[in-house]
Amino acid sequence: MDVLWAVLVQPFVDMVSAPDFLLQVLWDGFVGGVLYALIALGFVLIFKASGIFNFAQGIMVVFAALTLVGLYALGMPAWVALGLTLVVMFVLAVAVERLVLRPLVNQPDIILFMATIGLTYFLIGLGEFVFGGEPKVMITEALGLPTGMREWEVFGGVVFFQEIDIAAAAIAIVMVVGIGVFFHYTRIGRALRAVADDHQAALSVGISLEQIWVIVWFTAGVVALATGIMWGARSDVSFALQIIALKALPVLILGGFTSIPGAIVGGLIIGIGEKLGEIYWGPLIGGGIESWLAYVIALVFLLFRPQGLFGERIIERV
Repeated sequence: MDVLWAVLVQPFVDMVSAPDFLLQVLWDGFVGGVLYALIALGFVLIFKASGIFNFAQGIMVVFAALTLVGLYALGMPAWVALGLTLVVMFVLAVAVERLVLRPLVNQPDIILFMATIGLTYFLIGLGEFVFGGEPKVMITEALGLPTGMREWEVFGGVVFFQEIDIAAAAIAIVMVVGIGVFFHYTRIGRALRAVADDHQAALSVGISLEQIWVIVWFTAGVVALATGIMWGARSDVSFALQIIALKALPVLILGGFTSIPGAIVGGLIIGIGEKLGEIYWGPLIGGGIESWLAYVIALVFLLFRPQGLFGERIIERV
């Protein structure tokens, strides 16, 4: 009985007894959730437009951040390095379309998925060859991003907000809203959805697969760069960052692989749930809960709603 009380009731008692600390935990979880959503957005973009699960999205985050830091280390001004990094991501998008996607048009999905795994290891090798394997420090101040701390007195206590977290949340929200509007209300966005539904049908009405795929992979590269900057500002820029991208999988399962709003909601559920579990239940059931709790939440959703909260239910005739 004491064990049940400790696991099922005591965490909620702790939340009520220290509301200021609960608010701090919720804020930290919110920021983490927004950044998870930003990572998931890169997956959603490519899957929505091409039906490909891009396993390389995680390493694209690392590669973009390393390129930015590496160019700055050569003596370039931060904003020049940022612009050249965008050029590099565009060249990468063109190369992926020409060398990977174009030869594999209308191939089974598993073939395209395996191609993105190959792209992952290519970018890992290229990144280590060009930039080395040592962790790098993100050029946060050079980019003009805030690095201070703000305080908010509430519930008789103090809640701390890092300014970089506020900036990260604001930038992520703006990017998600902007991309959502682009997808739903522009001609290119409608073409992207048409390509995702049927390659051959899109070709028959004059839609260029080559242009669409370059656009969507470049957009995913821009998202990867923004994600790399924000995650790199919170920690070092290293190849370990690609592991964080694996947290996008539970986010996608919760929100749906084709839903931009789903990426937001799924990211917040995972981010806040993970932080609450780590702080309030972690000491009771053992450490490391944050490493597996997201996948348990995703498993529960798979059992009851496999298409996700915002995903489309697929009905097939047999």
